[in-house]
Amino acid sequence: MTEATAKPSAKLKLLDAAMSVIRIKGFSATSVDELCAAAGVTKGAFFHHFKSKDELGVAAADHWSETTSAMFAKAPYHDHADPFERVLAYVALRKDLLAGSLPEFTCVVGTMVQETYETSPAIRDACDRSISAHAETLEADIEAAMRDRHLRPEWTAKSLALHTQVVLQGAFILAKAKGGAEIAAESVDHLSRYLTLLFSPPKVERQS
Repeated sequence: MTEATAKPSAKLKLLDAAMSVIRIKGFSATSVDELCAAAGVTKGAFFHHFKSKDELGVAAADHWSETTSAMFAKAPYHDHADPFERVLAYVALRKDLLAGSLPEFTCVVGTMVQETYETSPAIRDACDRSISAHAETLEADIEAAMRDRHLRPEWTAKSLALHTQVVLQGAFILAKAKGGAEIAAESVDHLSRYLTLLFSPPKVERQS
């Protein structure tokens, strides 16, 4: 059997099931039995791979990072020659991804960290690694755009990259509260407008 046709392992099935079920029910409300049922594996298989549900939560955050990182690394926004256009194209992609039902476009790690930040430091740290690592993928383009436009602001590329994630995670929360993606799409549009203003050359007042 080749790698392309090999069946996924029980561990991979559980991780994929976790990404789906947690986005629907949240981490706390998701039971080990539900994860096993969704993955089509036995409870014995679960505890063979994970000592506890929290250990699976950490692994699910890492799995989410690996899966999404691969997708974003291949995304066409990298093809733009202008670094600021790459940043705007990234934001546009995030809007395009607001498709399907809420569980299909919301963030696994954003969902988990809201519930576990106080009760499970290991999951909290895994979620932080995931969100922060994704933000870091924008820093080089932001820094290049700052150089291109001769910007020397008080803020940093890192802080702005993290701010994009603040907006996106907040947009997901509002989408859940409102029951649809419209508010999230509007928030992403505001982010795009904000970035455009931030990187626009300052207006020179004409003297009368």
